[in-house]
Amino acid sequence: MTNLTIKEIENIFLHGDVTDDLIESCRRDARKSVQTILRRYERTQRERERLDAMYVYERAAVAAGHTLVAGVDEAGRGPLAGPVAVAAVILPHEAHLPRINDSKKLSPAVREELFAQISDIAISYHVALIDADTIDCMNILQATRMGMYEAIAALTPAPDEVLIDAVQLPKLSMPSQSIIKGDAKSASIAAASILAKVTRDRLMDEYDFTYPNYGFAKHKGYGTREHVEAIRTYGVCPLHRKSFEPIRSILNNI
Repeated sequence: MTNLTIKEIENIFLHGDVTDDLIESCRRDARKSVQTILRRYERTQRERERLDAMYVYERAAVAAGHTLVAGVDEAGRGPLAGPVAVAAVILPHEAHLPRINDSKKLSPAVREELFAQISDIAISYHVALIDADTIDCMNILQATRMGMYEAIAALTPAPDEVLIDAVQLPKLSMPSQSIIKGDAKSASIAAASILAKVTRDRLMDEYDFTYPNYGFAKHKGYGTREHVEAIRTYGVCPLHRKSFEPIRSILNNI
């Protein structure tokens, strides 16, 4: 290894002719640049392994003869204001989407990049929005379920199997799996989580212009101290979920 230049070592890693002996030799190499190359390679390998594992559920579905697999997830179950956004998406088999992950683990910039990639390559996708009044009438879980059924029904072609983040959908006509923390385990669910999150965040940014007193662009409707104080000061707007605390208690004390 000491006879190889840094550039030569980089080329070996770049062209993929990496053996266990080479890696072990790099670990023993005292040159800082070699250690940097090795760390970068190992990070890349870990990411490849993570991305490969994100298709375990999809591969199982395809092996069972279910070619079109949809992922379903929501964004916005917890906020005090705004709709819950529910996305369903069918990705091409083994779609290459570097950095795909649970939307909550990604920066806004990466979510935006992935949103563009997902919407561009998806076989089909749909985002359903369930407003605050509906959430107040039927509770957030039932509103989320309604949005999931709506998003799945809008997919063309229809999926052969549906992978859902945590929620059970017993009325589906096709096989489905409810996967706990599915947005970190399934590429299809992760893609749906990104579509839902970005759609909702963009909408809350627009609402910030319509209702400028509440800071929706900053907190996206979540119950921050700033948001709650704004509700106490200015009252509620049509976007607020009146069945959610502390809004319900605030309204009861007026």
